[in-house]
Amino acid sequence: MFEPIPLSKIAKKCSTLLILAVSFSMSNAHAENHMIGADEFLASCSSCHGISGKGDGPIAQFLTPKPTDLTQLAKNNHGLYPSLGSGNYPFQRVFQVIDGRTLVSGHGDREMPVWGSRYKMEEGDKYGPMGAEKVIRGRVLELVYYIQTIQEE
Repeated sequence: MFEPIPLSKIAKKCSTLLILAVSFSMSNAHAENHMIGADEFLASCSSCHGISGKGDGPIAQFLTPKPTDLTQLAKNNHGLYPSLGSGNYPFQRVFQVIDGRTLVSGHGDREMPVWGSRYKMEEGDKYGPMGAEKVIRGRVLELVYYIQTIQEE
């Protein structure tokens, strides 16, 4: 009546389905993460840096100095952060600039808003002191990851 299906054939089909399922879920997770960062960027950064991140937001014309072209951070690194090597995305430095709460005043002026403090005011004590800090760092990290995705060669 029925011919038995070899175990190797069943295993091959199952592994193919598993690979497809995992790759589909990973691409969905990547897309979702990208959207979270993009939404945060639009809400927090685009008025100065523009939707594309090139420094051409609607209020950029009124700012001195002009907002940085965020798409060129890796290209313009030029070894300023030697541990990264020339031309790499300065992840930690971007995090520190966006957060702004740990920058040393002797390292230049602070033209950009201190987003860490702004996010802290928004969160208040809703999650407790450590919970709020996790939310703040999460929001900043989403921006850093998103900005990393818009880097141009």
